[in-house]
Amino acid sequence: MLDDDLTDLPPILHGAPDSTEFRKLRKRIIRETRAAIDQYGMIQPGTRWLVCLSGGKDSYTLLAALIELQWRGLLPVELLACNLDQGQPGFPATVLPEFLTRMQIPHRIEYQDTYSIVMDKVPAGRTYCALCSRLRRGNLYRIAREEGCSAVVLGHHRDDLLETFFMNLFHGGRLATMPPKLVNEDGDLFVYRPLAFVAEEDCERFSRAMAYPIIPCDLCGSQEGLQRMQVKALLDEWEKRTPGRRNVMFRALMNIRPSHMPDPALFDFLALATAPKAENPDTPPDLSGM
Repeated sequence: MLDDDLTDLPPILHGAPDSTEFRKLRKRIIRETRAAIDQYGMIQPGTRWLVCLSGGKDSYTLLAALIELQWRGLLPVELLACNLDQGQPGFPATVLPEFLTRMQIPHRIEYQDTYSIVMDKVPAGRTYCALCSRLRRGNLYRIAREEGCSAVVLGHHRDDLLETFFMNLFHGGRLATMPPKLVNEDGDLFVYRPLAFVAEEDCERFSRAMAYPIIPCDLCGSQEGLQRMQVKALLDEWEKRTPGRRNVMFRALMNIRPSHMPDPALFDFLALATAPKAENPDTPPDLSGM
């Protein structure tokens, strides 16, 4: 249970609206973040986490939630906020350093011009996301190693996981999404998504209410017809017609029955056999062989 005694709060939580609606929102985010951390076994006491901060609503919500859990004594790890400035034209490079310094949050700002690489390598009309993400991920892993971190912590929320599932379903020919916890390909770092149970709408409402300085992503967001945007629009329409459908679909991702899916790699259909028929006690024994 989370009480309402919020005295001596960390600076990132100062200025929170004093309304019942906002208190319920904050408690829900903290409760769901803590649930994901506990359910997927993310905590190794005394370790250090690299918390990736893009300047978007999701990463601000992630950072605030983790700091509150740490402040409450429920997250016994060290947090290091990190922003990777990828050299996008017009990116407000001073916003995050000034914010993190003002909030007294340990941080590292890294500049790597991956933008020029993406623009050079990706043909016109194609999406930038795959290469951009790969370059960003490689740099974040490097920074985590340099800083002695055991985990890279990302701000993907419930809706990101759902959208990725449907993108894989519609375009990738597989049932997969972004897991809340995984180990990187080199096997030396965890990747955590503590907001896996948190709705995007809650991240939006929280970060706006706290007046965090939101920085939009103009690289991917400027392209029309992206697969993710199409899937997002589809999910929005479903949610509009049947409120709560996103929650139902997300619960389905946590309730998979391998024996009811046609994937022989997940279930040994060849070994299936019917149970031997029980003998009828009223049938006299066969004595012909005696």
